[in-house]
Amino acid sequence: MPRFRAILDDLPAYKPGKAVVSADGRSYKLSSNESPFDPLPSVVDALAKAAREVNRYPDPGAAALTAALAERYDVPAEHVALGAGSVSVAQQLFETVGEASAEVIFAWRSFEAYPLLAGLSGSTAVPVPLVGEDHDLDAMAAAVTPRTRMIFVCNPNNPTGTAIRESDLTAFLDKVPEDVLVVLDEAYREYVRDAEVPDGIGYYRERPNVAVLRTFSKAYGLAGLRVGYLIGHAPVAAAVRKTMTPFAVNHLAQAAAVASLAAEAELGERVEVVVKERSRVRDTLIAQGWTVPQTEANFVWLRMDDEKGAAFAAACAEVGVAVRHYPPDGVRISIGTAEANDNFLSAAEGFRKG
Repeated sequence: MPRFRAILDDLPAYKPGKAVVSADGRSYKLSSNESPFDPLPSVVDALAKAAREVNRYPDPGAAALTAALAERYDVPAEHVALGAGSVSVAQQLFETVGEASAEVIFAWRSFEAYPLLAGLSGSTAVPVPLVGEDHDLDAMAAAVTPRTRMIFVCNPNNPTGTAIRESDLTAFLDKVPEDVLVVLDEAYREYVRDAEVPDGIGYYRERPNVAVLRTFSKAYGLAGLRVGYLIGHAPVAAAVRKTMTPFAVNHLAQAAAVASLAAEAELGERVEVVVKERSRVRDTLIAQGWTVPQTEANFVWLRMDDEKGAAFAAACAEVGVAVRHYPPDGVRISIGTAEANDNFLSAAEGFRKG
């Protein structure tokens, strides 16, 4: 029998959101925070052109995409690092610090891959419980020890949707030692509308120990192609590039990402549609009697215990709506098309009355 790492015996597998189909054939996937829109025509055209070249390896350095991102954020190209989705860039980050003596701090509940990636990297995960639905930044700062190598701050937080405001984040960063890397995981940044929630790029410019993690999977609608990136100072970005699997960002993904950056104005219109639907969904849920935290992402969060959460997810599935149950804490519901959202809201109202 082959011998494997002992940690694999207890390491839970990542569980992605799933689709469901009702008895009458309806199916609305609101479990994975995906964009509800098809790719833009200009992106489809770029993919069609790139598809004729897939007999060749992709550019391992993704020069065109790196240059486009550097221009978009007005940063040096050497401050950009890429990966196959932001979760892969997160894995690369864990690999840059991962060893038995290293600790990595993150809020919990937050992005469920953090503890998984910590375990795989050989580092020690230090989860700090949320206060309600929010990061407990004071407790996170207090958790820093001489062994702390990295802190992940998911802003807005997944799955609760809550976001940290500038005064609180600044005060927290002031407490973190300069030799501890703080990663601002901003996968949902494009959906933020609270002016008090800061853009992490500003912190990166001022603090060499701050890096920003973003993705093309959500607002840009490229979840199926897997493109994520980090913006950090040269030593950070260089370390992340060293841990990248060769050719991880494929040719189609690079072409689509470049085309998406060129079409940001059009993409912005789509994001506004999602933001308006987010407000409508949250307002309707509150009117139904649910407690729904303010969200700055493309989803809403309903806290409920394990039994109620499972029953709620099952009730939604009966009408073809897939939601994401996070036992034992609650249920996350992505914002989809108006039709999908209406079906979800109908299920939520029926469950509350039932």
